Amino acid sequence: MTYVKWTFLAIIAVLVFSFLHYTLPQHDVVRITNTDIRRVDFGDNAMFWSGSAPGNKEGVSSRDVLFIEAFYEDGKPIVYRNQDTGWLWPPYFKVNSSNLQAEAQDIASTKDNPQWVVVTHYGWRSEYLSIYPNAIDLRQVDSPDVRIVPWFNIVFLTVLALVVLTIRNRWVRFRETRIEPMIDEAGDIIEAVDDKAEGLWRRLSGSRKR
Repeated sequence: MTYVKWTFLAIIAVLVFSFLHYTLPQHDVVRITNTDIRRVDFGDNAMFWSGSAPGNKEGVSSRDVLFIEAFYEDGKPIVYRNQDTGWLWPPYFKVNSSNLQAEAQDIASTKDNPQWVVVTHYGWRSEYLSIYPNAIDLRQVDSPDVRIVPWFNIVFLTVLALVVLTIRNRWVRFRETRIEPMIDEAGDIIEAVDDKAEGLWRRLSGSRKR
């Protein structure tokens, strides 16, 4: 039973970590090289793509998607999608994908004369699943060695940890003051019933011997 309990808790922890890692903003320092627009047919990976932009038709299985192509300092390529999130999840309320695409085109640079950019995004890049992180914001920096402190993530995770600890403490207190006394009372009742049944059985057994 202990193994089942810890396995269940481990699965929950992995799911929560994956959800937060996918949803919370991340930062890459890259050199933008190109922007593109492609027609994407959504399939089993549709959940990893944003819905329609505000004002557009919902429920379509194919859509034009903006992309931003870039390279890390070590030469590794990375491609971002540039989609509005609107009022849907995750709650970035992004409605400026066209403006962001224009900014990306304007600051595109070459390998010989690089312009480094901090791309704020959420999501994952998987070639196997054909999914891309969604770019949220662009900010020019002077060097790829710039230090980025994820203040939002720090504050959010701290508040989340405090909320979880508060709920846990309230649950422990509720269990100690309400649930455990009820369990003890039920145990006492069951024990009393067992004693009465045992006494009755002994009397019946004694009467039969006579």
